[in-house]
Amino acid sequence: MPTERGNPTRVLLGVTGGIAAYKAPELVRRLVERGCEVQVVMTDGARRFVTPLTFEAVSGRRVRDDLWDPAAEASMGHIELARWADVVVVAPATAHFMAQLVAGLAGDLLTTLCLATTAPVVLAPAMNQAMWANAATQTNRALLESRGVRLLGPAEGDQACGEIGPGRMLEPLAIAAALLESPGRLRLQSLAGLKVLITAGPTREPIDPVRYITNRSSGKMGYALAAAAREAGADVVLVSGPVALPAPPGVRRVDVETADELYARVHDEIKGVDIFVGCAAVSDYRPQKAEPQKIKRSSAEMELSLVRSPDTLASVAQLPSPPFTVGFAAETQDVARHAREKLEKKRIDMIAANQVGRDCGFDRETNALTVYWPGGELALGEGSKPKLARRLVELIGERYRAARRGVRPTSRAG
Repeated sequence: MPTERGNPTRVLLGVTGGIAAYKAPELVRRLVERGCEVQVVMTDGARRFVTPLTFEAVSGRRVRDDLWDPAAEASMGHIELARWADVVVVAPATAHFMAQLVAGLAGDLLTTLCLATTAPVVLAPAMNQAMWANAATQTNRALLESRGVRLLGPAEGDQACGEIGPGRMLEPLAIAAALLESPGRLRLQSLAGLKVLITAGPTREPIDPVRYITNRSSGKMGYALAAAAREAGADVVLVSGPVALPAPPGVRRVDVETADELYARVHDEIKGVDIFVGCAAVSDYRPQKAEPQKIKRSSAEMELSLVRSPDTLASVAQLPSPPFTVGFAAETQDVARHAREKLEKKRIDMIAANQVGRDCGFDRETNALTVYWPGGELALGEGSKPKLARRLVELIGERYRAARRGVRPTSRAG
């Protein structure tokens, strides 16, 4: 199955020590029949459930399971494997393995490869339903997703322990379908070869050295978009306001604080950009003058004069040869009307809109988006921000390709 460069898709399949390891040879078969090259890497625990010989028979390649293999490591084999893969898939991924990945441990070949690779990493979790529901596992899941790791499943149903609930590994056919699309391309590589510039987080507009105007944006949606675009194969630059989030793997982050700084850095980076996504919550107004010293409390009232901040999104859309430009509209009322007005006024290609307020939008792990473009719209529904980010990136790629082909937009319902 060819990638964008015309070679077979190279899947590094990690198998960890859970009972669902018995499904992994079937996953290899499903990937191979779709034209993939599959290199299996097993943990010690996985070898207790399935033998390496089984995987070698279905993959046609020698299984790797030892970080200290003298023959392979003489030429830094673990780095070679990390560079070889188009995608790293771990199925099954146990709770223990997820915790190792969160902690950045590299005590065996598989965890070392996951740290060393720049390819997308995909996990198919499999564990007892109580282990999946445990707060530690759910914290690890959220951290992994925030770092750009994609999770497929788990599914719900009967488990080997006799219990029923979420924790079953997805069936091999479903995993293969989620990874690959006809005519033989990784679904994760829909933006391969493109340069994407994304803004995220709030801005801070200084009043004096200790006070500033800002907003409630956490940056989580923008960072999830950056991770999803990187998963999709794009070269991603993230211009970020001040947030408490790590940069997603493989994403170059540029830190800014004010709306003026964001405007300047975006235009420094915009050359050669194919897609621009303005997800930052930029302050519309800033103090006309920032006082050089802390303002002391004196009178009962104080007047603060504000002026408009530069409009980065509109300025990018008005460039002589603008990139495909996507904006965000966070509204407290009349979301659809305000989003369409912003789409038309700023002359952008697409806008993702959501309602915000005390109980929705900001400071939450979930979001709900509806996307508008000239002649069409699509409701992406509600979900975790990483999941919505992947849906939005897929739609952006679709609309980008349609725009470059000159295809007339059509309405979509969702």
